[in-house]
Amino acid sequence: MSLYSRLNAHTQAQSDGGKPVKGTYSLLRIGMIWLAANLVVTTLLTGTLFVPGVDFATAFLMIVVGTLAGAVVLTAIGAIGTRTGLPTMAITRGAFGTRGSLLPVAANVIVLMGWSWVQAMLAGVTVNFLVESATGYSNPILFSVICQSIVVILAILGHEGISKIEPWLAVLILAIIAWVFITAFTAFNLGDFQSVAPDASLGYSPIIVLDIVIATAISWTVLSADFNRFARTTKAGVIGSGIGYTISTVTAMTLGLTAFVYVLLSGDEAAAFDPTTIVAAFGAPLAIIIFLSVMATNTMVVYGMVTSVVNAKVGSKLKFLPTALVLGGISIIGSTWLQLLNQFTDFLVVIGAFFVPVFAIMIVDYYIVKRRAYTKDILAARGGRYWYKAGVNWFAVAIWIIGASMSYVWAYVWPLPIGATIPAFVLTFVLYLAVMLPERGRHQAVRSQHLAEEVDEDVVATPAA
Repeated sequence: MSLYSRLNAHTQAQSDGGKPVKGTYSLLRIGMIWLAANLVVTTLLTGTLFVPGVDFATAFLMIVVGTLAGAVVLTAIGAIGTRTGLPTMAITRGAFGTRGSLLPVAANVIVLMGWSWVQAMLAGVTVNFLVESATGYSNPILFSVICQSIVVILAILGHEGISKIEPWLAVLILAIIAWVFITAFTAFNLGDFQSVAPDASLGYSPIIVLDIVIATAISWTVLSADFNRFARTTKAGVIGSGIGYTISTVTAMTLGLTAFVYVLLSGDEAAAFDPTTIVAAFGAPLAIIIFLSVMATNTMVVYGMVTSVVNAKVGSKLKFLPTALVLGGISIIGSTWLQLLNQFTDFLVVIGAFFVPVFAIMIVDYYIVKRRAYTKDILAARGGRYWYKAGVNWFAVAIWIIGASMSYVWAYVWPLPIGATIPAFVLTFVLYLAVMLPERGRHQAVRSQHLAEEVDEDVVATPAA
């Protein structure tokens, strides 16, 4: 058997095949997974965007409020994963239909691909800064490609190992974060940080900051059920992910905020969303943490992207390894597009436009229309309650388009004083509820049962041929 054949057999054996998974993780384990997942450079650098657009205290308050608001959506979607055993994109079949779910799956792959590019670039820029400082050699594109190549290899061969060591890596990251905070607040007091005057010309306001923070939570929600389906109970999943996500996001964004203002107060040149700005101030330990966090988190992003494609269609014939090689190749090529770093806030807006309406629809569909229960029909390739019209719920698709379009309009064409994320969520929620509420009355309530249990019952009930 060739090396490729052995590797293909190994990766295929590790894939769950899109089947529901019965979770075993405790509240603490789920909390540690989410704590580790979001202690990453993109979240950290998002915090560098806010000052001097707004003052330090306002930025911190919006980080806390926005994170809590986003965590409500994240945990609501994650709970569906725990209760059904299905990953996020498989759950979309409930609202969008067996075939209609391929649309949010495609959007998910685009978003995850973008995340993999951004994180690889940031790791590459950081490594390049260290190498250039030591040797004078500079090639950020090369180092971005190397970083992403390592990530693809890890996604194929070592994602299970990464998932096991990531919580321990979080402890190391938290130690470095504590050191950065101590350094910053030893050099300057809180009054000094607050003394940096807001610059209205930068186009930021408290609501815009809030919008960006909520959009960050939305970007992580695409993986919420993927992680939380492994929780032993819904309570463990909701509390663990809620606490883990909130602590990691507030900590990472506040770190970026604090480190950036520290650079400003020190009188040094500072560029928002540039890892070299804070690495220059705090040295190699912070650079090492940035690199390791990207390797860990981006590995799971690439793995999640491949899993989404492989399991997009019920009964899909796609294999993990060839899909990983194709998507991994695209992610490596895309990591050379460093100009994307200059449009990170636009990237977050795109994520919001894609997925704020999707998650509003999913929440209404599961918790209200389907009365907190999806049946085993969601695992069928054809027919059943989630077949709708030729496999597509066109109401969900149309409302998604409306919500996404208005999210873009409210962000760029007619900007609202309250941002675009919250209005787009509310609009989509209300529209889908109004259109689909009659569907609730046409079906009797069914007992919520984990889909892995229903599959096991079918196996027991079906005699062997």
